[in-house]
Amino acid sequence: MSTTPLLEQLIEALRCLPGVGQKSAQRMAYQLLERNRDAAVRLSKTLAEAAEKIGHCEQCRDFSETPVCQICMSPSRDKHLLCVVETPADRLVIEQATGFRGFYFILQGRLSPLDGLGPKELGLDKLATRMAHGEIKELIIATNPTVEGEATSHYLAQLARQFDVHPSRLAHGVPLGGELEYVDRGTLAHAFGSRLEMLE
Repeated sequence: MSTTPLLEQLIEALRCLPGVGQKSAQRMAYQLLERNRDAAVRLSKTLAEAAEKIGHCEQCRDFSETPVCQICMSPSRDKHLLCVVETPADRLVIEQATGFRGFYFILQGRLSPLDGLGPKELGLDKLATRMAHGEIKELIIATNPTVEGEATSHYLAQLARQFDVHPSRLAHGVPLGGELEYVDRGTLAHAFGSRLEMLE
């Protein structure tokens, strides 16, 4: 089926989104052009404005329209707690699901030499500078439980200890409400190896 060059460009542009293949991009393009041109114009304007005006916070590396984000400027946060996450989406999930009132540091990835992501790319020099000031007492490491996430967490823990900051890791293992017979072997092995003493 032949399409116009501009339509082909639109479909190809939509394919940059994660999980969007040729067919999904084609459906999106047709939906916007056939049924919702006003939304298509609004989407393009908002996307262009966001790409131009949203940068990264100088302190935590989260997305921000200002040099320092609202969380980093908040005087009500606990300056002794710093939670390290891989992505802004991880920060948002923790913020929405927990009562955490400390600060964050967003790596924008995880250590992955094959992908060219080393300590410099993750901003670990900035993190070290923050810990060197002496206010941070605990570094909560909330990287994902993947091979790269675990390697990153070990690196972060070693870095924290250099500045006498206590590193802690998010607990993970058997999910609440889960049954052992349905938990995968890797998760169960990790949970079993990381078991905790039950306090009275």
